[in-house]
Amino acid sequence: MAATGLAAGAVALAPSLAATTAAASPRRALNTGDRVPALIIGSGYGGSVTALRLAQAGIDAHIVEMGRDWGTAASGVFTSTTSPDKRGFWLRNRTAQPVSHFMGVSIDKDIEKYVGILDCENMGGINVYQGRGVGGGSLVNGGMAVTPRRGYFEELLPSVDSNEMYGTFFPRANAGLGVNNIDQAWFESTEWYKFARTGRKTAERSGFKTTFVPNVYDMNYMKQEAAGAVPKSALAGEVIFGNHAGKKSLPKTYLAQAASTGKVTITSLHRVTKVVPSGAGYSVEMEQIDEQGNVVATKTVTADKVFFAAGSVGTSKLLVAMKAQGHLPNLSGEVGQGWGNNGNVMVARANHLWDPTGGKQSSIPTMGIDNWDDAGGPAFAEIAPFPAGADLFISLYLSITKNPERAQFQYNSSTGKVGLSWQTSQNQPGINMAKRIFDKINSKEGTIYRTDMFGGYKVWGDGLTYHPLGGAILNKATDNYGRLHGHPGLYVMDGALVPGNLGVNPFVTITALAERNIAAIVANDMH
Repeated sequence: MAATGLAAGAVALAPSLAATTAAASPRRALNTGDRVPALIIGSGYGGSVTALRLAQAGIDAHIVEMGRDWGTAASGVFTSTTSPDKRGFWLRNRTAQPVSHFMGVSIDKDIEKYVGILDCENMGGINVYQGRGVGGGSLVNGGMAVTPRRGYFEELLPSVDSNEMYGTFFPRANAGLGVNNIDQAWFESTEWYKFARTGRKTAERSGFKTTFVPNVYDMNYMKQEAAGAVPKSALAGEVIFGNHAGKKSLPKTYLAQAASTGKVTITSLHRVTKVVPSGAGYSVEMEQIDEQGNVVATKTVTADKVFFAAGSVGTSKLLVAMKAQGHLPNLSGEVGQGWGNNGNVMVARANHLWDPTGGKQSSIPTMGIDNWDDAGGPAFAEIAPFPAGADLFISLYLSITKNPERAQFQYNSSTGKVGLSWQTSQNQPGINMAKRIFDKINSKEGTIYRTDMFGGYKVWGDGLTYHPLGGAILNKATDNYGRLHGHPGLYVMDGALVPGNLGVNPFVTITALAERNIAAIVANDMH
């Protein structure tokens, strides 16, 4: 009933808002002097949901995105996974592959500096991988669409009504994202998932549970790829540098719907640098950059409301800087706190010759090892592909562990930059939890860890995360719906709201929380 009431409130609100704001809302990229009713920083999951629901309520929404617009062309846009060029990485002179070595030798190479699709942002003790472009992280993730265990969600976010989340907002998010499941009969027979079946077999022989995981990749399209009926994407190894087809990234779902309303604009290759109160709203300064990252213009616009959706790192860094520099002095001291890496740890095992993983591997993971009930070390391990074009008998895993370690974003007044306090040693609890799975499998199978894929001689890929979370925790840095304390009209809508460990791939939860929060904000604030 509560969700129905919020929706009705949004519909009732739409006509008056449209009448008062339409004339002030440009149907073009933002320029200095524009005044807009709603400015959204970032076009990832939280930003896309926010734009769509505001537009459906009759409110003009303007997204500012740091990356480029990659479009939705079926070919020729993205670089290859096995030999990435400048399109693969954000403003780097050298690639920074998550699996950085093979046979102990670095596989990274020099490239031209470009506004590529994957950012490897070094935050001192950890590299944070993030999507850059219209669609944010949806452009570069593996698409595993997991709803967290209800009990753990309630433990993490006790102020959120879990009945609403699991009855209304998680289903709404899954529908909006286009979540689907692999045909299990096809999975059992196709050569493209031999790697996952081998990972399942070795896990189950050691007594571990495995589970299929939903995905936003169109599994019917993948079956057509295997049949040779459509151009290959997942079966061509596409994933972390973009998918030309098959994957339902945000430009094909939420953002496509938002664009169809005629009330959403996206200003790409613009980076917000300052948000400061101005009259009844906020003055927002931004830099326009070219494809080499050079600043070519600065702009200032005014917004009645500002929604921070630049991702956990982007939102947290901007808010911490604005508070420290005195532009948003009333922000809570909780801003910048509670960041975590979602317990991410990568590892690889060498299988015996009688346990091949296949020379043909889909780039889209669909199965994981569920050891979350292990009180001594809760962990979920994605059985990941390693599509090298030949059978290398390698099982690769991305573990999500219940690592309790947290870090803080801190402003450095001497450099004017925001850093993160995370130290490499804080990865150790996650390693210990993952070891409880893979030590047992290796012992049972008589196999060993690969030591040549994350460095010269290094077992654990623990210096990275794909799942940055926290920095503006819900009901701490914000109220229970993402409103920032101390500055009315400012909102957080992304993974910064989520305490630093969710136990699963986080984008479904980020989407569902954004759906919940924007419903309340539209009903109560946008008038």
